[in-house]
Amino acid sequence: MRNTFGNIFTLTTFGESHGPGVGGVIDGMPAGIEVDMEFIQNELNRRRPGQSSITTARNEADQIELLSGIFEGRTTGCPIGFLVRNQNQHSQDYENLRTLFRPSHADYTYYIKYGTRDHRGGGRSSARITISRVVGGAFAKLALRQLGIDIVAYTSQVGSIKLERDYTRYDLGLIEQNVVRCPDMDKAREMEQLISQVKAEGDSIGGVITCIVRGCPAGLGEPEFSKLHAALGAAMLSINAVKGFEYGEGFDGAAMKGSQQNDIFVSEQGSGATAQHTFPRQIHTATNHSGGIQGGISNGQDIYMRIAFKPVATLLREQPTVNLQGEATTFTAKGRHDPCVLPRAVPIVEAMAAMTILDYYLCFQASKT
Repeated sequence: MRNTFGNIFTLTTFGESHGPGVGGVIDGMPAGIEVDMEFIQNELNRRRPGQSSITTARNEADQIELLSGIFEGRTTGCPIGFLVRNQNQHSQDYENLRTLFRPSHADYTYYIKYGTRDHRGGGRSSARITISRVVGGAFAKLALRQLGIDIVAYTSQVGSIKLERDYTRYDLGLIEQNVVRCPDMDKAREMEQLISQVKAEGDSIGGVITCIVRGCPAGLGEPEFSKLHAALGAAMLSINAVKGFEYGEGFDGAAMKGSQQNDIFVSEQGSGATAQHTFPRQIHTATNHSGGIQGGISNGQDIYMRIAFKPVATLLREQPTVNLQGEATTFTAKGRHDPCVLPRAVPIVEAMAAMTILDYYLCFQASKT
């Protein structure tokens, strides 16, 4: 099982949903970065359960413990070990799942691959494991701050309720002003009502998160098998419940003509020079249909992407399935579950984007030495 993400900046995770805790080891973190513990804890608080009536009622403080790699409030460049202890497991709620496979969960595939599985909350396949990603992303964000790179994500669709695709139409400062994490307050209320409705029905609902990377320099990514958008896509598709990824115009671009899709280059007055080239001092594009990436390499414009999440597989209603012997049976899930993962997934999406961008920035810097 591969449990490590990244090339130079890496995150190795461990833990299960109902084990003693969840944690990880971050390696490749630049030295000398001030560790803002309040910021790191707040990132975890954005992901933590029990935030509102539309999220799971599991009551976890998700308090981080830093074990290594920090000295006098700054990173040392050594591996950063961390742990978040589980304190509010209700493992007995999952006892009826010990001998059967839940529809659309990882129960069956884990059992086939390993010959065993942890039926308590999904074990390693639980979304609780994303705690480690959020911590890794928080550290990556602290490093990216020094470079003027900012990453923000928001809920742009729940069910059939959706925002305009153009993120520049919205005040992104409103994202944290509602429980859905949507920058349109009217749409946020509609989304919240829909989530509450499906929760009351014992059902679940999916949606889309939009993520924007601002201030990313040109030159990140490789032209063949390590394209930047491919790395971002792999990062996002590794998140629980993600079923789709697109950047720039994405699938909508398939209906456009080249004359509509092409981003025309423009430049400001003046010129600069490198050892090999003379070039206009400031080159940018008049539009950004490419989503900030061309030929697999960042071009300096905003990188924007959309990530589609399926409805949560656990339904609080009776469903048919089969047991370990392949015999037909029925079951009703118990326990505490999110009717929609979108609100709590926003910081996870940001974290994966942050770790990818920092990793590729470090790779870019290494290639120049």
